[in-house]
Amino acid sequence: MAAVHDLTARELAAAYARHELSPVEVARAQLERIAGWQPRINATYRASAEQALGEARAAESRWQAREPRSALDGVPITVKENIYTRGDPAPIGTRANDDALAQAADAPPAARVREAGCVILGKSTMPDYGMLSSGLSSLHGVTRNPWRLDRNPSGSSSGAAAAAVAGYAPLHLGTDIGGSVRLPATHCGIFALKPSLGRVPVYPPYLGRVSGPMTRSVADAALLMNVLAKPDARDFMSLPFEERDYSTALDELEPRGVRIGFLPDMAVGLAVHAEVRAAAQAAASALAGAGCAVESIRSFLSAEMLDGTCRFFEARSHNEFMQLAEGKRAKVLPFIAEWCTWRAARFCGRDVMQAYTQVMSMREAALAAIERYQFLLSPVSPILPYEAELAAPGNDPRNALPHIAFTVPFNMSEQPAASVNWGYSGDGLPIGVQVIGRRFDDAGVLRLARLIEKLRPAQRPWPQ
Repeated sequence: MAAVHDLTARELAAAYARHELSPVEVARAQLERIAGWQPRINATYRASAEQALGEARAAESRWQAREPRSALDGVPITVKENIYTRGDPAPIGTRANDDALAQAADAPPAARVREAGCVILGKSTMPDYGMLSSGLSSLHGVTRNPWRLDRNPSGSSSGAAAAAVAGYAPLHLGTDIGGSVRLPATHCGIFALKPSLGRVPVYPPYLGRVSGPMTRSVADAALLMNVLAKPDARDFMSLPFEERDYSTALDELEPRGVRIGFLPDMAVGLAVHAEVRAAAQAAASALAGAGCAVESIRSFLSAEMLDGTCRFFEARSHNEFMQLAEGKRAKVLPFIAEWCTWRAARFCGRDVMQAYTQVMSMREAALAAIERYQFLLSPVSPILPYEAELAAPGNDPRNALPHIAFTVPFNMSEQPAASVNWGYSGDGLPIGVQVIGRRFDDAGVLRLARLIEKLRPAQRPWPQ
């Protein structure tokens, strides 16, 4: 049997059912794994061995009685800091909230995994307020990419992605409002799904905000979706619940005739790196070779749409920033403070509504782009992993989000989108590709991502 940290969630559950492994044994092994990696990558900010082992002992008793709560009972998981967990403070990555009180209740995604019997090993790090595609936090310091410690894991689900690579657990929960599970996934070589808006209940819900699985494989993400997609009345924007097994028929997508629009370049934001473009082209060619009808399409995104989205995010964050007491504002990461004030401090109502109108135009354009296709295929990030200590590519707070052109449109269009690793750069850094589906076709995105897993080149061993 492989080392515990290399076993998938499905393999762990099968071993529990055969009494070859116990959840307690696995939890202890994973806590040791975390202790070994944590000084190097800083992927979690809070871990409770006592609580995790207590949850593992309860799961062990259920497996011994042949009464597991779910297919994931006893399987370890990490939860992103901004997904509230009962009894834990949630400072949201910033020193401004270093006095945050313990939460009284689980957020919907945390409640679902706890009900399923998952063993919560700890909370993963994130940048201040989740508004950076980076592992830099004023509270937690620098989270590093396990593939190369001088590289950034991206963000804002930075700790979750780094933890997945390092083998902290087979399952990880992240959040995404502009690319925050997919950007870390491409830079860390893992799989992540941004579900359709409302597919996974969250609280409080917001335009574009979702929670989704981050794993080493599509199959494990599908198992986790079975748990996460259950209803929760607190999310007043959630979709009607569908009784569905996302892991069923993952391997049964018939590629012949599947219509895919290939979007190699958004033509706004950062230029696409040659190796990123080559990886996306190779994936498109492999799908065409398997029988898919792949057709190149032009960008639907304008510079005005992307800038309008940036202005909308800045206005939102400026509102939150100004609600802090002056002493707390001084504790926020200076990059974030400048980013959300340099122009948003002067916005009037008309400015904000003009920005919102551009967001809606982007949404309309994204949905029109997929109208003739079942899926779109694109790069995830236009660049390779950048320096670990930087707050953003280029480190310019007045141009902080030029790298989200491939990801943010599909938050605002509410479409499911996933990052699946394809290959590696000449320096050995992962490069993923993005699969985008029609609204509500989360199952289809998982199936196409699984096909890409089968078509892609041999994958490198995980860092040790």
